[in-house]
Amino acid sequence: MKRAISMDSLRNRIVCITGASSGIGAACARVFAGQGAALLLSARRRERVDALAAELRAAHGIRTQTFTLDVRDLDAVTAAFAALPPEWQAIDILVNNAGLARGLHKLHEGMVQDWEEMIDTNIKGLLYVSRTVVPGMVERKRGHVINIGSIAGHDVYPNGNVYCATKHAVAALTQGLKMDLLGTGVRVCSVDPGLVETEFSLVRFHGDAERASTTYKNMRPLHGEDVADVVLFCATRPAHVDISQVTLMPTDQASVHHVFRG
Repeated sequence: MKRAISMDSLRNRIVCITGASSGIGAACARVFAGQGAALLLSARRRERVDALAAELRAAHGIRTQTFTLDVRDLDAVTAAFAALPPEWQAIDILVNNAGLARGLHKLHEGMVQDWEEMIDTNIKGLLYVSRTVVPGMVERKRGHVINIGSIAGHDVYPNGNVYCATKHAVAALTQGLKMDLLGTGVRVCSVDPGLVETEFSLVRFHGDAERASTTYKNMRPLHGEDVADVVLFCATRPAHVDISQVTLMPTDQASVHHVFRG
């Protein structure tokens, strides 16, 4: 028997999105807002999440709460979530989106500062936020953790050494968390995209727009909205269904090594 999935299940549910100021995070905020969710948005660039929250409140009449968050700082993470108003404490869905790539070098030529930033954001940041939010989900016996991974967590490409290692770690942590939460009612999944045109490459190349633009040259990449649609799909399955992992790529991409540029 085919069952329709009711989007009403998201109405007024608290959805926390890290790195919500742009790209995939902002796109996720938009799709959840469209379903009436209450949005708890964080990023280092507070003014951008404030503007996004105001836009989505006006468009959808939803509740929003924003706060500044650097996921790399454990004390800041702990303090920020502890300081949330009581009505925002019971987070239903956590989208661990904050992440980045820095540099594209051979390992023996890489910049240690780039490594530190990727490891601290992509691995430790995800751990810090999850460690802070998930216990409440376990106590309430419901919740959903959706980690934004990458196909770089399935395979390694030349000069992507440390970034790929961090995304492999995200894949392992997602799987481990799912095992740890078995029987609690809390779901865990990973959404792993290929090439997505966001600020990703601009950040990777330290603001070099010309070099960043070559990443998507002569091909049609994914956009943040494409990834957000999949995140929403994962979040709207019945409670007994957990989409453990989804890989999505542009039609012009077959793997980290194979991209058609017409």
